[in-house]
Amino acid sequence: MVPEKAAVHATEAPHDAATRTPEKVPHSEAPAALASKPAAKTDQLSAGQRPGTKKATEPATETAHADPEKPRQPGPKKASQATPKAPAVAPAEKQTHAVADKPTTAPKATPAKVAPAPHAAAENSEHAVAAKPPQPSAEESSHTAPDNVAHATAETTAPSAKDKAPHATPAISPHTTADLRGLLKLGVALTERGDYESAEIAFRQVLKTPKALEPEIKSALIGLARMHRKQGALTKAVAIFERFLKDYPGDDLTPDALLELGRSLRSLGVYKLAIARFYSVINSTLKLPGEGFDRYQLLAKTAQFEIAETHFQAGDFAEAGKYYTRLRLLDLAPADRARAHFKAAYALRLQGNREEAATTLRAYLEQWPEDENVPEARYLLAITLRELNRPQEAFAATLELLRSEKMQVGSDPKRWAYWQRKTGNQLANDFFETGDTINARAIYAGLLELSPDLSWRLPITYQVALCDERLGTNDRARLSYQVIIQAVGEKPAPEFLELATMAKWRLEHLDWRDRVGRQISDFFESTDRKQASAAAESPVPNKTASIP
Repeated sequence: MVPEKAAVHATEAPHDAATRTPEKVPHSEAPAALASKPAAKTDQLSAGQRPGTKKATEPATETAHADPEKPRQPGPKKASQATPKAPAVAPAEKQTHAVADKPTTAPKATPAKVAPAPHAAAENSEHAVAAKPPQPSAEESSHTAPDNVAHATAETTAPSAKDKAPHATPAISPHTTADLRGLLKLGVALTERGDYESAEIAFRQVLKTPKALEPEIKSALIGLARMHRKQGALTKAVAIFERFLKDYPGDDLTPDALLELGRSLRSLGVYKLAIARFYSVINSTLKLPGEGFDRYQLLAKTAQFEIAETHFQAGDFAEAGKYYTRLRLLDLAPADRARAHFKAAYALRLQGNREEAATTLRAYLEQWPEDENVPEARYLLAITLRELNRPQEAFAATLELLRSEKMQVGSDPKRWAYWQRKTGNQLANDFFETGDTINARAIYAGLLELSPDLSWRLPITYQVALCDERLGTNDRARLSYQVIIQAVGEKPAPEFLELATMAKWRLEHLDWRDRVGRQISDFFESTDRKQASAAAESPVPNKTASIP
């Protein structure tokens, strides 16, 4: 704050201006000199209108002669001090500009005749006005101050009540506990809906709240990390999980955070670090209190599953098979045991141990016929048997998959349809290429029943017709090609154009083969007839026995 002595010089500078020699005002000093002048004019006008009245600058003069080290004792407020003092910096600057923009009703002086104060006095004058503006009495203000000065004074004095108690606590917190819980629920709902941007705003609003409690902050961190993981921003998710574990070690949510962190690291391809985090889940459950034993036990089993799955995705199928085999021996839920059984068989196949894999797949299908992985297991069994040069068993496994009961397919029709089509196509094409046309046609015929969609049925119909051609049943092949041509119409869609062209060509080829076949048959028949007639017309020589 500017010393009061500077204020004294500022108020005295305009009175000495009349005796000084006019000088050119530098551009940097002119605003300061002009800013200090309206206050002095206001004081002169007030003294001229009401003789004998104390000027508004007298209190500032008294303050200047007082000892600055001793605090001023509070006394009875005068009439001129009835209005609260304006804040020290910002509102005073607003008043300074208001007075400078709209001067009082004092006679204006020509700029050429104004004698500016020296540079130091001009700067002191500007700071003095900013630090302590003139304070006329209430009576003087009502008679002498213009409307713009009164308006500026009202604006500068308004914020004083807030400045007197800057650390006062608001009566109502901007975010209560209920509001924060509502934001957390909203963030979770938006994450499930897929609105990740809005979910992030909700979670970060909780984190930015100064008075948020620790449970809300922890929930917001976990929710934000899970949102990023679901969004696919795995790096951000890993960073937030690591921050949670660093800020809240030994918390009840530590196993959950470690589990989610391990999954995120595995998705990033950091398999060794992911396995380490899953082992940390198991270790952390041993250190937590025993109230939630069932929950911690479930987390430990889940971590073992994740360890096996991480080895599997990393390509270490032997280690993955060991873990899956051990999991089958644990007291797990039926769905988890079935999954471990299936994964163990799959790991054996990927290791190259096809014989044992086929045996394990058969055992899995017998023990868990209603598991969700049954269609994929049937596919693996079929191609494994085919690789073992057991075509009839592979053919039977494929037909069993295609003829699965509707009750089984109804549980997850899309999954079943995918594996049925994949298995049928792969095995039927393999049989067709190796010359096993009968089995290939039987599988293609089974594939036709999977969907009424033309985009599925017409290519399969074409394959059936090819099998009929190879088997020599041209009439059935011709019928299949005609079905394709009639289905696509005269102007086939772009996706059927090539198929229709091929079907027409194959149909013309069949007609050509029939014509050539008839011509060849007629040629040989005519040749045979000619030879037979020639043989009948030629005389047969008599052979007599020679007498010795």
